[in-house]
Amino acid sequence: MSSYREFVAGSFRFALGNKTLVMGIVNVTPDSFSDGGEVFDPMLAVERALQQIRDGADIIDVGGESTRPGSDPLPLEEELRRVLPVIERLAMNPGICISIDTYKATVAEQALKAGASIVNDISAGGFDPEMPSVVRRAHAGVILMHIKGTPRNMQVDPQYDDVVEEVAGFLGKAVGKFLRAGVKFDHITVDPGIGFGKRLNHNLELTRNLHRLSGLATGVVYGPSRKSFIGALTDRPAKERLAGTLGAVAAGVMSGADIVRVHDVRETVDMLKVLDSVMASRTIPA
Repeated sequence: MSSYREFVAGSFRFALGNKTLVMGIVNVTPDSFSDGGEVFDPMLAVERALQQIRDGADIIDVGGESTRPGSDPLPLEEELRRVLPVIERLAMNPGICISIDTYKATVAEQALKAGASIVNDISAGGFDPEMPSVVRRAHAGVILMHIKGTPRNMQVDPQYDDVVEEVAGFLGKAVGKFLRAGVKFDHITVDPGIGFGKRLNHNLELTRNLHRLSGLATGVVYGPSRKSFIGALTDRPAKERLAGTLGAVAAGVMSGADIVRVHDVRETVDMLKVLDSVMASRTIPA
């Protein structure tokens, strides 16, 4: 990991560079690829999030729309109906940093008002031109992710000449757009978008080269959790990809990831306590 930096999101300030941050996934959806329907009820979603906090999550990422390959857009009103009650209840607990996983500026704005501090945008502001101004007005943090196409068509024969160079170029332009809108550099992180318009070899190449994205923003977010490239390597269904996910997370952190987005928080936190300590040559308390 690199030298000390800060990721600022509303009132939250996260130190980057020594301890890898863990973002817990809470999908308030009936159809997400690995956990759809598990916490579709708002109260179950809140309990899942609180358990992730107890397990060591630094950030909770709440999403109401599945963006799995082949998925269709969700109506705005339904997305708001799913996520706002969860965010409002979570925000009653002081000290919980909430991220809203959306590419719609209206959803982001309402979620930030309800208590979220980060916008996790799979389109890096490309699907809704109002997103940069929403982030700026709220002094929110933002995660700008690379996607090739849309969720509906992104896995239809994605091609790159140099996937790392093309993803870095896309994200560099997105960061520039948010900076020009007045969003501060230390409020911006980037995500290569593992599985979003990538083949197996693209995902592996990006994982090996996360350090090439590190200068684009204040930090790099990496989200391999349970994804199809792990299934392709391990021949395991989505819910049996914990070991493969931990391997991918470890590789990503060693390559330059500052924040990892995962379903299985407790196991990831335990693994990172060891990995971060080894990488930093920390003294382990007696």
